[in-house]
Amino acid sequence: MTSVSDDVLVIGAGVIGLTTAVCLAEAGVRTRVMSTDLPRQTTSAMAGAMWGPAFAEPADEVLRWSRRSLAEFTDLARDPATGVRLTRGRMASRTPLPLSNLPPQVTMVPGLVDCGRGELPPGFVSGQWGRVPLIDMPRYLGYLTGRLTAAGGRLDIRSVTRLSEAVDEAPVLVNCSGVGARRLVPDLTVRAARGQLVVVANPGVEEFFVEITTAAESTSYFPHGDQVVLGGVSTVGDWRLEPDAVIAEGILDRCAAVEPRLAGAPILEHRVGLRPERNPIRLEVREIAGRPIVHCYGHGSLGVTLSWGSAREAAELAADLI
Repeated sequence: MTSVSDDVLVIGAGVIGLTTAVCLAEAGVRTRVMSTDLPRQTTSAMAGAMWGPAFAEPADEVLRWSRRSLAEFTDLARDPATGVRLTRGRMASRTPLPLSNLPPQVTMVPGLVDCGRGELPPGFVSGQWGRVPLIDMPRYLGYLTGRLTAAGGRLDIRSVTRLSEAVDEAPVLVNCSGVGARRLVPDLTVRAARGQLVVVANPGVEEFFVEITTAAESTSYFPHGDQVVLGGVSTVGDWRLEPDAVIAEGILDRCAAVEPRLAGAPILEHRVGLRPERNPIRLEVREIAGRPIVHCYGHGSLGVTLSWGSAREAAELAADLI
């Protein structure tokens, strides 16, 4: 039966769903989030994470969402309680990427300057320094949850097997189910891209490092206080949620080759998440069983980077449908 206390039901409590729900609730819309998992159990909680250059389709929209998110995260970094902070670090490539030929997705990075040759790790031939938001995801998702409840929004932990089952829950639905959209919509264009990270005790690392590559294996590390999150891999079509010891060893070796202080750092945690890959990212209004639904999913590894931009647009679409 329709819940008269809700204007909008948001499905999914990852970073896209929670951010969309916050935007709605803070605009005075009676909002409920339905999710199988608590926010800190979602794929979003497994991320590194940082705001960074975003390459995806639809290109114009992605660029707009990215800019908007950068502004939001920059504001959030003023409050330590958010888990967001501006951090200096390097984005490097094993192929030439001179600053003069970079696309706008990269040139919008604050404080962008070329690395000197002596500032590049062995095997890397180009790179840039930048100062971007780093996000401690477990802490940040807790912050978003608190912000949602403070605005009057509610979190409802229960499962749904098809979106059609939720049509009587609220007048308007917003589908932010991530990789779950493959089953819920169903949308078979959504693919899982398995990511795995290793969290170690911080031996004194203060700057981040990200390898710019399209390869399945990459090198990255993100310091968050007394921890450093090391990555990474992206394996499309791999739905395994258990950590792989061989992959973890490769991550540790690659990161230690860039930052020797990470060699032998005590391992605190292994993280595995399934990123929702889709081309293009879906943000549009449709109808299901006679009810309007806003679809907002398929962000892949760019969920954090695009979260505020795409969530605000999804919330505006939903609010217009009430």
